[in-house]
Amino acid sequence: MRNFIFKIIKLVFLFLLPFIVLIRGAVYLHENYRLYAWFSLLGGMLMSAAILFLYFVFIQGSMTGKTGSLKRKSWLAFTLVAAYCFPSVLYLSAANAKHPEVKKEFSSLHPILRLGIGTIIFLDNDLVLTDAERQPEDYKKMGLKTKKHSLHYIQKDGYAHAVDIRVNGRSAVRNWLLKLYFKSMGFNTLRHVGTGDHLHVSLRSRDRPGGI
Repeated sequence: MRNFIFKIIKLVFLFLLPFIVLIRGAVYLHENYRLYAWFSLLGGMLMSAAILFLYFVFIQGSMTGKTGSLKRKSWLAFTLVAAYCFPSVLYLSAANAKHPEVKKEFSSLHPILRLGIGTIIFLDNDLVLTDAERQPEDYKKMGLKTKKHSLHYIQKDGYAHAVDIRVNGRSAVRNWLLKLYFKSMGFNTLRHVGTGDHLHVSLRSRDRPGGI
């Protein structure tokens, strides 16, 4: 029984590893090498594709004793990663946005943040974004002081680096897992209750090092 459970855990880990490397790798490149947004994302995609490539080589080698065409496997791995990434980065369902404005603002978010959101939506399709891009005057409308270092603002790279996610009406365990996911992927998280209970998720910006 113990061996069976271990095998299940190993299979789950191997299944999740390409997704983890994809997002965590992109965040790592963004934070440590200050690459342009899409270059960081591309780096994460290449890392994830490398994992899939190794899987393909191992599986075919185990079944046939041969590695086959490495070039074909490389292209297949990258194509699969790209086919997963681009819908996640380019599209947000209206069901996952509090109102149409948030859906429109989705494209203004940093691509890595969009990828992180798109990935968790596959597991939690009831997730709702309540806010994305903001302007200084938006804080005044909410009766709050204008924040100079908000990552909801468009940064110099052309993207907003923060998003708010609804937590009301969800179980404490579900919200804890949501926060754990984003933290594990390298994002900053903060539970806000000032303008309605929500989870604030952000990606570090070199324009505002202390911003969240």
